[in-house]
Amino acid sequence: MTTAVPYHVDDPTNRAILAISEDQLQGFQRDPIGEIARRSGVAPGVVRERIQAMLEAGTIRRVRQTLLATNLARGALVAWEVPEDRLRAAFDYMFEQDPFSGHVVVRTTDAANPGANYRLWTTLKAPQGFSLRKHAEYLRDQTGARRFRLMPAKRLFTLGVGHVRRREIEPGARTPEPGRVLDTAVATLMPEEWRVVGALKEEFAPGALSGDIWAARAHAAGIPLATFCRVAESLDERGLVGRFSTFLEHVKAVGTAPPVTSYNALFHWAVPPGREIDAGREVGRHPIMTHAYWREGGPEFHDVNVMGVAHGTDKARLLAHKAAIDAHLREAGIPLAYTAVFWGGRSEIKPSEVLPAAYARWCAQVGLDPDVMRDDPEADGRA
Repeated sequence: MTTAVPYHVDDPTNRAILAISEDQLQGFQRDPIGEIARRSGVAPGVVRERIQAMLEAGTIRRVRQTLLATNLARGALVAWEVPEDRLRAAFDYMFEQDPFSGHVVVRTTDAANPGANYRLWTTLKAPQGFSLRKHAEYLRDQTGARRFRLMPAKRLFTLGVGHVRRREIEPGARTPEPGRVLDTAVATLMPEEWRVVGALKEEFAPGALSGDIWAARAHAAGIPLATFCRVAESLDERGLVGRFSTFLEHVKAVGTAPPVTSYNALFHWAVPPGREIDAGREVGRHPIMTHAYWREGGPEFHDVNVMGVAHGTDKARLLAHKAAIDAHLREAGIPLAYTAVFWGGRSEIKPSEVLPAAYARWCAQVGLDPDVMRDDPEADGRA
């Protein structure tokens, strides 16, 4: 009799695997399955079997090597004001038809808060050589959005998921050291490096997790395996490689199991100009945060300049985490002029395309002249 392989998050073996595989494998891993096994104490064959089962069942949305996309392409968090009767269609367009939009989410906040009319939020990348603002203007025209606010990250302080291991974190828990400061300068790559990036970033199908998982990628890129790994390690040394990760389906229920998380909160803080990095590092101390960054919200959002995201299954508990962070910032001598929470509703996530060649192909597909979409520092406010 064949026993079905458990695929729910709450299975003890799966929890042990996911506690590592969600966001603990930083950088390029030559043998990621073996490394998950080593750190979790689960045999490599079982790790592979469980990840494959969870991927096939939809518990895991995707398995992939992430890259520091903020250093490979200009990007921004974008808030869109869209007429209510066009909101669903705009969401669908961003998620289904724009390869450069990543996380797409409908958010709500108290009606009295500045920016409450900006319901649609997305992440957006413009591959090197192309204009972020021009692409946003194209999306505005396609979706019927009234206006948008581009909020590029000036610095990052934390970046990672790890929903399973964050379930038990108590409000106020923080690390002894402040969060790291990650630069967002865009790197210059050689053609061979772009080929490796293109191969690294693709998702793994369940069957591709057997054997040497990088051999097929190197072959597809037309690069010897040893060279492929050497280039990947070089990219890692330059801080351009993120983590090898299993991304959970954290909003939708899978089978009879409840969602991994029910609430997605975007926290806003307005701190004194010049204290953004200090505040961001203090926010980054709190392991509940999956993202924390310095972004300028402008007058549309009461001039907030530090933002972060946290997920959880209990709204009151997330608000307790937020209150603890607020108190810690004040104790650290960082006054808060304003703060708010934007709650996530409908959401979808996909990786944003970062390859310049892919952008040129997309222009041809939609009938745009690539030269018209070229980067314009003056138009983008960077002159």
